[in-house]
Formats: sequence, structure tokens, C-alpha cells
Amino acid sequence: MTWSSSTAWKGSARGCWVRKTRRSGTSCPMRSADMRHDAVRGLALACLLGFACSAQATTPSIIPLPARMTVEQGGYAISAAAVIHVKPGDRAAADAAHYLADLLVRTRGLSLPVVEDASATSRGDIVIRSDPSASVSQAEGYVLDVDARGLDIHARDAAGLFYGAVSAWQLLTPDAAKGAVTVPYVHVADWPRFAWRGLMLDVARHFEPPAEVKRMLDAMAQHKLNVFHWHLTDDQGWRLEIRRYPRLTQVGAWRQPPGADAKPYGGYYTQAEVKDIVAYAAARHITVVPEIDMPGHAQAAVAAYPEIGVTGGHPAVSIDWGVNPYLFNVDEHTITFLHNVLDEVMALFPSTFIHVGGDEAIKDQWQASAAVQARMHALGIKDENMLQSWFIERMGQYLAQHGRRLIGWDEILEGGVPPSASVMSWRGTQGAIDAARLGHDVVLSPAPTLYFDNLQGARDDEPSGRLSVQTLATVYRFETVPASLSAEQARHVLGAQANIWAEYLNAPWQVEHAAFPRMDALAETVWTPANERHYDDFLARLPAQFHRYDQLGIAYADSAFAVGMQAQRSAGFPSKAAVTLDTQEPSTIRYTTDGSSPGPDSPIYSQPVDVALPVTISAASFSADGRQLARARTQRLDARTLGVIDSTGFQGCPTGGLGVRVPLLPDATVPAPVYDVDVISSCWKLPQVSLDGVSTITIDGAWLARNYGLAGDASKVVFRAARTPAGELEVHVDRCDGPLAASLPLPMKAEPGTTFHLTASWPAQTGRHDVCVFSTAPIHGSLSAIGRVSFGNASSSGAMP
Repeated sequence: MTWSSSTAWKGSARGCWVRKTRRSGTSCPMRSADMRHDAVRGLALACLLGFACSAQATTPSIIPLPARMTVEQGGYAISAAAVIHVKPGDRAAADAAHYLADLLVRTRGLSLPVVEDASATSRGDIVIRSDPSASVSQAEGYVLDVDARGLDIHARDAAGLFYGAVSAWQLLTPDAAKGAVTVPYVHVADWPRFAWRGLMLDVARHFEPPAEVKRMLDAMAQHKLNVFHWHLTDDQGWRLEIRRYPRLTQVGAWRQPPGADAKPYGGYYTQAEVKDIVAYAAARHITVVPEIDMPGHAQAAVAAYPEIGVTGGHPAVSIDWGVNPYLFNVDEHTITFLHNVLDEVMALFPSTFIHVGGDEAIKDQWQASAAVQARMHALGIKDENMLQSWFIERMGQYLAQHGRRLIGWDEILEGGVPPSASVMSWRGTQGAIDAARLGHDVVLSPAPTLYFDNLQGARDDEPSGRLSVQTLATVYRFETVPASLSAEQARHVLGAQANIWAEYLNAPWQVEHAAFPRMDALAETVWTPANERHYDDFLARLPAQFHRYDQLGIAYADSAFAVGMQAQRSAGFPSKAAVTLDTQEPSTIRYTTDGSSPGPDSPIYSQPVDVALPVTISAASFSADGRQLARARTQRLDARTLGVIDSTGFQGCPTGGLGVRVPLLPDATVPAPVYDVDVISSCWKLPQVSLDGVSTITIDGAWLARNYGLAGDASKVVFRAARTPAGELEVHVDRCDGPLAASLPLPMKAEPGTTFHLTASWPAQTGRHDVCVFSTAPIHGSLSAIGRVSFGNASSSGAMP
């Protein structure tokens, strides 16, 4: 299959590529919308799949895709002798130029000097210039031209120049090569769709050092994201130095993790570090919006200053993820305390918006407190939801007095949204719809779609996170403006952001794995006009971005292109099997069966591969230019391994569901085994297991910390009667209440972080059956989990499928 200019394209006298449609005729230049009609999208997909195609006919790899782009035939060569020109005194242009030069050194090995030149507008090599009359008048917009005279970037504001430089960097890094590069002739007129293009990073659960925060800010800038929502406080840690209240970090920034040998965990940012990070972000045209959570998620603060809590008790900083009961008090002492905290927050963060949380504030403590109830009566407040609205409005009024705006999670709608508040909708999109209809500004951040702590794939080699898989495609296809809003209501949609919650992301590499490349999808969703976005075209531009990630050392996920393997023994041939290979997204899969690594010359997968056992099969996906899109996955197949079922084959049981994938220890900072757990039901379903010839079952598992704040869901945890002191893993056939096939007593040593290996005999059965495994361990104390189930034959010590 070959794509060329003679099949779908017609060359014009000016030498540009013209797509012939009723919409565009044969006029030149073409608009980006015309470029991405069906034939071009098919061409992009064909290029990704590895078919021959004309590189000049594909969209340049700029992510997010510009609002308008014209591509013409030809290109301008940028060599090591090139210069970046700016006018003397044009500070905004100089800043953008130096940022571009730094990126090119790091990723292309091109060291281009920035030269102040009074005649910079005459073109030549690269010119960056402020231009009050630039044709793109929108804030943050820019114009980028490449023709025979060189590369020119001009804009009306500094942000526009910066984003133009980012697009130029992407044009200059289309592949993994180093040194000189030819940039295609293009005309770009670009501006963002939304003003709020955000990413939230939770550092309260797991602390990110300042250098790692800056790495994330750099990546955001390179994706034209401009709001960094910094979740600084929660039950599990207070990460911001407040000089008036030093115990907030002396006590509130540290917790004692579960486990006999665990050391105190924590950290915080000094005010000097915060100022440095805020300035670093501002230089990249990113606004830092701090979040100080209230009235709930207050346990770390109450641990430091018990008098601002409700009960008068002195809790420890929480080690439990989820929803904890501690609330701030509603007396004037606590209100003043929080106003004083906000004074220092506002001094550190110049952002217009200050985020005050407002989510998951269960009202049990307020309901049980005679003092709080008396306060409600004195204020004429009827219920605790209205009390939260009053509390939030007190903070909103205080911020407004200082020229700031309050924003909170959509729970602040409960009890009546305070007049001064803006709403960030996380419980789906309904909160944004309701708030916009009431005339409040909104930011879309719905779970699960834009919760990047959800896994990107179902493979067993995905790290820890939430088990609601949110793929690259899911994020890309998210529409920021709910269809139910009128045009006037839609004006209240400021934009969208993704959230990286860190309960299960213990280390910086895990945060990067969660963020990339879904950050690319997010960026295009909030920058590019909706009718210009096409997923297959986006995929075709993604391999070049992977090259850039490699050069920058970003630990991105390859989940979209990772090869999954399923093997099934051939009927009637116990020494043979058929192996099926697949990927989330279309790509060329190449494989080997001799243990070697697959390469560009390895066989292409097109149908299930018949193999003789034992065999080692390796597979990887590739793009048109030979770029390996994902690391090779390798599987040893023999009589034993065909009987092993890992987390890829686990499903939730009808009475519950697998909720999270967790590490062996909750604060482990090095790679560790992970386990899929159902905190409520402790049950796993293994669908359609072949039981022919099986005589033994082996389960590898672990005792995990039961560090989950379940609040009102605690009563839902399933209790099952045990027959042994520590409980057992019961295995049933066909249904969880079906025949008992095996009972494996759990070990008495139930310290979090310890593993176990249990084996039991299995009654002779034939055919394929659903198998259910559940735990009868006590529902208080450590949580039992399974990582792998093996069905085998005791006589041969080998597993059967």
C-alpha cells in the first residue's frame, strides 16, 4: 500500500500540496481543516502503521496542533551556523529566543547563538520579534512563518512569542537525529481555545522535590499548558511553610508509614523555594494556583494545632488514603487562623485564583459537636451543607478583599454555591453544568477521564494507580464544553485540567509515567479548535514527540503501543499454542520467537502465531520511520507459564470491584511488586480458566497495609467467617458462591509488606470455568492480596492451561 502525490494530491504551480475536495477545490495554500479530511487522516494513519508515504504530505509534528496551519512544498535548512535574531531591547523576544536555544542544545545538539540585531526583521535563519500589529490578536497567540527567507516568529505579547518558540522547537526536532535540520515551509497562525489549560499535582500524599516540580513545569510549558494547580495540603501532609504557624510543617509535614521498619515520611517547601518555583513558572508563562484544602482534608493541620479541629482530640498525620473525618472548626479563632494562613499564601502566590478545596468534607464531626450545632443555630444555618457554604464564603470574601478569587471543587455547590466562588468540576461534568447555569466560572476536571492517576492500560506491567483505565484516546476525545450548555452559559467555561493524585504514585518516575503522553492529548484538547482535532492525525504526530521525550529523559508511558500477548494451547496438540498479539492503538507489530529483540526487519504480525512449546516470544510496535514505539515485551511460554494468571487476567467480582493497584508498601520509593485490590470485597474473578488436567493451585500474594479512609463506605466492607486464625483464600468454581475447590490458609505473620506462596490440591475437572478467589482474613489489620494464580499438574510439576 503506497501513498503518493499522484493518488490523493495535486501539485500546483506554486509547489504546495493541495487536497482536492469540493470544499477547497485546488486552491493553494490549504487550511489545516482541509489537510485533515479523510484522505489525509488515512495517510497519517498509514504512515504510523509503517506503509510508504510522502513525508511532505503529512502534518508537521506540532503538539498541540495549531489553530490554522498552511504547509507548502520545500524547506529551509537550519545548520549549526544559524543564528537566532532579536531586536535590541525586545525583552520578551530575547526570553523566548534563549528558551528555544536551550531546548535545541538539549534535544538536537544545535548550539545557536541569540544575537541582538537592529535589522532583525529582514529575516534570515530564525527571527523572533514583538509585533503590536501581528495578525493574530488573541492573547497568547502567535504567527510563525517558514519560507526561503528563514523562520520568523512574531506576536503581540510575550506568551505568544514563547509559544511560537515552542512550536519552532518542535519543527526543528522532527526526529531523533542531531545537528542540521530542514524545516518545512509553513504558515502558522495560532492561538489557544481556552484560557485555563491546567495540570494539578498532588504533593501532599507524596512529596515531590523542587527540582521535580520544575521538571513538570518545563514539560507543561512545552505543551502550552499555563496553569499549575499545586495541591499543597491534605490529611496526609502539609507541604507549605507558614511562618506564623511553624508546627504546620514541623508536625504536619511528616507521617509514620505502616510497617515495622518504616521511617517517618514527608517534606515541605520553604517560602524561599516556593518563590523560586513561582518565578520559574512565570518565566514559562505558567500561573501557579495553590490549593489549601478546607474545611475537610484537615487532619495534618489539626495534628499540628488541635484547637482548630472540632473534637479537641490530637490526631496523628494520616497514613490513610481516601476520605478522613477531620474538619476545621467553624469558630472565629479557626476562621482567623485560616485567614492568617491565606495572608502568607497570597504573599507567595500572585495568582488571581486561590483554591480552597471544599471536597469530601464529611460532616460527622460537625453533626456530633454541640459547639458547632450552637454556632449553626446562632447563624441561622439549617444544615451542615449550608454551614460549609457559609465557611467557604467567609474565605471567598476574605480573598476578594485582597483582589483574589476563590475556586473550589464542585462540592461547594452543596448547600448553595457562594456568590464569589468559581467551581472546578471533578465528579463528572454535572457540577460544571450546574455552576455555569448559575453564572459561575467553571473549570472541567472530571473523574475518571482527566484523573491521570488512573492506569493507561490493563497490562500487568503498568505501575500502581487507580484501575479505571483511561487511555490516550479517552483523554483526547474529551470535550471541554458540555453539550447541554447554551452559548451564553458556555462563556463561563474557563478551560480544563488533568489531575495527578499521588496516593499510589510514590516516585517521580511514576508521576511522569502517569502524565505522559496523556499530557499531549490534554494539551490538544484545550488548545486546538474542536473541529480541527482528529485522533489518527494526532497519533501520526506522536512518534516525534517520543523522540523529544527520550532526549529530555522523560519517563513516559508506552501503554498505547505496548504489545499485549494472549496464548492458548492448540486443541489436540499439547505441545503447541497460538499466540495473539495486539496494541491499544494501530501500529505495526513485529515479533521474534528465538529470544532475540524484535527490530525493523523482524516478521510483521498479521494473524495468531502458531508456536511449538517451549518458546520465548518477543514483540514490539513500530512506526513508519522505524521508530520503536514501545519497549519490547517478552513472554516465555511452556507448560508451566501457560497455567499462570496474573493481574492482566483478574476481574472484579459481582459483589465488588478491583479498585486500585498498590505497591507492596504504601510509601515505597523504589520499584516494588504491585497488587490489584478490592478494598471493599477482597475478591478476584478469573474468567474462563481451562481446568483440564489441573491437580494443584498455587497463589502468590502479600499482606498489604489497610490504609484506606473509607468514611461512610466502611460499613460496606465484606466480612466472611474464617476457619483458621488468619483466615484463608477460598477458591470457588463458576460462581463466588459455587462449589469450593480449594482453601488455602493464610500465614499468621501478617505484617504489611510480607509476601506468601500458598499451594493446595485441586479436584479433577474438565473444560473452562470462571474461578473466584476471595479472602476470609479479618477486615481489621493487614489486607491480603493476590498477585498471581498458577494452575498446575503435581505429577509433572508443570502448569496446564
